[in-house]
Amino acid sequence: MAADPRTLFGQRLAELRKAKGFSQERLALESGLARSYLGGVERGTRNIALLNIHRLAHALGVSPAELMKPPAGNRHADRGRSAMG
Repeated sequence: MAADPRTLFGQRLAELRKAKGFSQERLALESGLARSYLGGVERGTRNIALLNIHRLAHALGVSPAELMKPPAGNRHADRGRSAMG
C-alpha cells in the first residue's frame, strides 16, 4: 500500500528544510507559519493548504513542484507514477 501523501509531503519538507540548514523555528519565521503547524505537517498529521505550500516553497527558495517530489528514501518506489496521488 502506498504511503499517506501527507507523510510523504512532510518527509520531503523536512528533507529540504534540513538541506537548507533551517530549523523548524526559522522556517516558520521565514514562511509566516506557526512552528507547531510545521511540526504537524512534517509528521504527516496536518493536511496542508495550497497557499501554505507556496509560502514554504518561497521561504525555502524552491518551486512548489519541488516540495511535491517524493522524499529521497521513496523515489524508487513509484517510478512513472505520481508520488502524491
